[in-house]
Amino acid sequence: MLELTDVQKSFDGFMAVRDARLTVEKGAVVAVIGPNGAGKTTLFNLITGQLTPDRGAIRFKGESIAGLSAHAVCRRGISRSFQVVNIFHRMTVFENVQTAILSRRRMGFRLFRPARSMARKETMAILESVGLSDKAGRVCGQLAHGDQKVLEMAIALGNRPELLILDEPTAGMSADETSVALDLMRRLSEEMGLTILFCEHDMEMVFSIAHEIMVMQAGQTLIQGNPESVRADERVQAAYLGGG
Repeated sequence: MLELTDVQKSFDGFMAVRDARLTVEKGAVVAVIGPNGAGKTTLFNLITGQLTPDRGAIRFKGESIAGLSAHAVCRRGISRSFQVVNIFHRMTVFENVQTAILSRRRMGFRLFRPARSMARKETMAILESVGLSDKAGRVCGQLAHGDQKVLEMAIALGNRPELLILDEPTAGMSADETSVALDLMRRLSEEMGLTILFCEHDMEMVFSIAHEIMVMQAGQTLIQGNPESVRADERVQAAYLGGG
């Protein structure tokens, strides 16, 4: 579904991503791990159109998306969440998800039709699927951090993605909130058939859910493989997992 080959991006002479490689098969859950500054978020920004690569290929379902705008990438079927929660804090939970759906349907303006009645069934179905239906009327700024992170996933689902990209989905969560998020990711993969690409620092969580893991160091791909092969790789142990 997604293939990156020899992708490179520099900023004022600093090479943030160099010759990165990544393959994501349809239906897979793939993790990208690496130390802080390894280039994980930059890589996600290149995939989703926030940045344009200096060189290399980024293909989604066989077609190049390198250099497309963020909204064009989204229309192709890729949605993402961010390290820092990116929601409308003064709007309700319902309105946040509804806005994503109306944007996808290109229904931002409908004269004489009240917005609250639009896409109601689909909005509530998404909130039900992520466990937030009982908080539909809550103003988002009043939600716990864990619920805000889950809401961001729900907003992404409003775009009906084929590939969901999650940038540190459990960052700042308690153990209980992390467990809820992990269960949600499993259900999105197993029940809804979503392909998921994520980066995360919680190694227990990564190795418990990922089908494949790509390890980055200094902007480069060290290895991509199943959890067992990644855990056994001497380069990964030396660079990231703390030895054998």
